[in-house]
Amino acid sequence: MEDKIGIYVSFFVYMAALLVIGGYFYKKSKSGVSSYFLGGREMGPWVTALSTQASDMSAWLFMSVPATAYLFGYQACWIAIGLIIGTYMNWKVVARRLRNFSFCFGDSITIPEYLQNRFQTQSPAIRFICSAIVLVFFLLYVASGFSAESKLFEELFGLNYRVALFASALTVLVYTFMGGFRAVCWTDAFQSLIQFFTIFIVPIILFGKISDASISTIFSGDFVWGTFFSSQTDNFTGEIISGLGWGLGYFGMPHILVRFMAIRKADDIRRSRIIAMLWVIISLFAAVAIGILGKAYLDAQGVTYANQAAAERIYLRFASELFYSWMSGILLSGILAAIMSTVSAQLLVVGSAMVNDLYLAIRRDTSGRTSAILSRLSIFLVTIISVLLAWYPESTVMGFVSYAWAGFGATFSPVILLSVLWKRLTLNGALSGMVLGGLGVILWESFDMHAVTGYGSIVPCFLFSFLVVVLVSLRDKKPASSVTECFDKATRM
Repeated sequence: MEDKIGIYVSFFVYMAALLVIGGYFYKKSKSGVSSYFLGGREMGPWVTALSTQASDMSAWLFMSVPATAYLFGYQACWIAIGLIIGTYMNWKVVARRLRNFSFCFGDSITIPEYLQNRFQTQSPAIRFICSAIVLVFFLLYVASGFSAESKLFEELFGLNYRVALFASALTVLVYTFMGGFRAVCWTDAFQSLIQFFTIFIVPIILFGKISDASISTIFSGDFVWGTFFSSQTDNFTGEIISGLGWGLGYFGMPHILVRFMAIRKADDIRRSRIIAMLWVIISLFAAVAIGILGKAYLDAQGVTYANQAAAERIYLRFASELFYSWMSGILLSGILAAIMSTVSAQLLVVGSAMVNDLYLAIRRDTSGRTSAILSRLSIFLVTIISVLLAWYPESTVMGFVSYAWAGFGATFSPVILLSVLWKRLTLNGALSGMVLGGLGVILWESFDMHAVTGYGSIVPCFLFSFLVVVLVSLRDKKPASSVTECFDKATRM
């Protein structure tokens, strides 16, 4: 028990800090959906960059990436490279344009609302479809966070998995309810610093713990290139493309895109991009290093993890074994920070979709106070459903995340990219691509086409959706002159 006191104290301080931040911004927050869901477009470059990467890098940074590197060696670098390229292109190509386009097209505060305004249509069809996509795939994403957090609490405190599941869900709900978007952004910025420190320090300590012989083995040419260009399915081309394809998901992640929309001014984006890229490059390769160095360390201890679900606990093991109790508490707070920052951001996006893009599309005369209450109710209901999805401890974080990532990559990514780059995009093209892309991911995953073809769902379904959007738009009548004029105005900005 005494060995755990430091961990408990660290966790208590961490949780108290989150609640203080949430309470502060509850007092600062203004009424109305714009303030609750977008923070009044007042986020500075540092908060935008740090909160974006914190909400992006969820539990899979600490659990799934090291587990993949542990099981497959340097092959995990392809996922890291794909995510780094995707992060850069998202900041470089989409961020400034989306900030300006969302403002020019009706001062939109959510992605579904932006798309409806982008096509200047009175029909709520696109907002309904977007909201359905957000609900389906974010339920899986939020479930991954709750599952990971529950395993953390189970490992540390000896809690029953399902008791830990309810405890983790309750904590996230409290500070998401308290302050809305502004509180989530500031808590994410705080948590991103914890994440960065903890993911950086563990591989350094691990490197000092393994023997010279083990170091020679994991850095030998045979191991480096043998795992970098190999696959357990004898289809390294497919695995490389699938790994790089993770980067395609960034263009369609609503909880990331709304950060671009909320930044104070477009000129701040360049500084945010530099901060974000440094954060993501160091963090991703540190996560890969944990898995590879951890493999050498555990082999020397005679410990073997046979599958993804088991290997996802290696970071928890190292944080508990290699550090003093108070330091372990800080390191384990890093994974809690990754989980809670992402889940809170996603819950806020789901709440905005359910209220702003479904209810308010029908009941336009609803007051801002009523909207905020309804949004909190929708967040609560989504949390309950996600808890039920994460009910079984055998589920893997990577399984949930890869499904959701592919879903957003095949539905929103092509449409968001083309909406800010291609004047000829039409409403029918966007609707067709989103619906067919989403169905493609569901069918691909349901029939386990990865095992058949060697390719994950995100690349083929993204390309299919992109092609559908372009072809349908070209066959459709040209957009109205008012749409193209707004497009030109936003482009000039």
